[in-house]
Amino acid sequence: MPTILAIETSSELASCALLRDGAVIARASSGVRTHSQSILPMVQELLAEAGIVLQQCDAIAYGSGPGSFTGVRTACGVAQGLAFGASLPVVPVVTLDAMALACHQLHGANEVLTVLDARMGEVYWAQYRFEAGAVAPSVVLAPALAAPEAVQPQGQPVACGNGFTAYAEALSGLACAPSAHGEVMPHAAQIAQLAAVAFAAGRTVSAEEAQPLYLRNKIAYTSAERRDMNAAKAAQANGAGA
Repeated sequence: MPTILAIETSSELASCALLRDGAVIARASSGVRTHSQSILPMVQELLAEAGIVLQQCDAIAYGSGPGSFTGVRTACGVAQGLAFGASLPVVPVVTLDAMALACHQLHGANEVLTVLDARMGEVYWAQYRFEAGAVAPSVVLAPALAAPEAVQPQGQPVACGNGFTAYAEALSGLACAPSAHGEVMPHAAQIAQLAAVAFAAGRTVSAEEAQPLYLRNKIAYTSAERRDMNAAKAAQANGAGA
């Protein structure tokens, strides 16, 4: 069994987990504004508790998205930095996959609908199926970004995710909505477990290749990014006028 350090910051909950010898230990911190400050101290706590150093891990996993734009960038960036420093491979894990696994483990669901609040009146959603004895789910309907009213699962899945809290009225028409488990969210514990499956199958990337998964085009830029874009536009204009 590989030793996997996992990081997940795609929602209001930041978490990290260490899978070692088949057991998972984890830390979590609530509050999206604290993610960049809280994640590394939590990683250090986990490694100290396990009595190992980062280089003794086999891979670094992270929740690649979809989720908060800043959050998925944070998880990817931290994973890249740790992997660079320790010369380790990286395993991206889709956040909705992790939610499905949590719902399967906590509620025994084999058919799972995941709905995550994407803000701006939209949700990220997907549907999964767990075969007997499988850790990783099969994808029934691939992750998508949509208005809540457009969520159309197949069959009778068990529903989970904070989308059912954020858009209760819009999703009330779904048969699974009244019993939805709104508390199920992406967590590093499930990221680590799914990453172990991917690692065993050779599905890793280098730190340089690690990327966030965005289902929505970027709509907001940081001040530094705006400066860079304006500088590029100015350079193009100067070049055209030369």
